[in-house]
Amino acid sequence: MIEIIRQARGSMSQRAFGKLLGVSATAVQLWEKGVNVPDTEYLAKIAPRAGYTLEELLNCLEGKPVQEASDLSLILRQINHMPLSQVAQIVQAGASRLAAAVESLEEPKAS
Repeated sequence: MIEIIRQARGSMSQRAFGKLLGVSATAVQLWEKGVNVPDTEYLAKIAPRAGYTLEELLNCLEGKPVQEASDLSLILRQINHMPLSQVAQIVQAGASRLAAAVESLEEPKAS
């Protein structure tokens, strides 16, 4: 659970992550040290940020194995929590890549 919480927090400070969830930085620190476990209310907010469902995190607490989220799932969930300026950069990079792919398909083939 510790790694899942760290994954959900990403590069945010413990204070910023706590503010986002509505808890103190100390609460986040205690979760990451394994001293305390987030209540279900907070697990529901943490789960999608880490690429999991609430059910998967609850199973993890019961000692059941949690399947790792796919890379694509993680990327999509991270995009949902990024500032719009960063999302715009991602969209621009994707558009450039698609344009290059279309251009390569349209090039005349040498005979």
